Amino acid sequence: MAKAITADTWVWVVVEDPGGDEQFLGQFDEKRNISFIPAFYQKEDAQQCFAQMHRQKEKKYEVQATFFGELAIDAAKHGFMIFMLNREGEILEKIQPRSGQAGSK
Repeated sequence: MAKAITADTWVWVVVEDPGGDEQFLGQFDEKRNISFIPAFYQKEDAQQCFAQMHRQKEKKYEVQATFFGELAIDAAKHGFMIFMLNREGEILEKIQPRSGQAGSK
């Protein structure tokens, strides 16, 4: 069962180039032709799933907490969905953020 998500819910994401030109690590699902940002309710789940994510070897990555509202704004701006995942990488919830609507499903 998915948790209720609001703009001020903390979620865990992988950040590319922390401390530099930071951005959320997005993924592409070729089967569904969907770009998404993986997000997690628990830090440990994000850390465990990180090994399964596609990334560039020369980049640095870090698991960080962020407010869901900030993630939703950025995802909408760049055309990404948000997939809430568990530690096995299974989708708990698919969220299509809309511009100007932080924290909504």
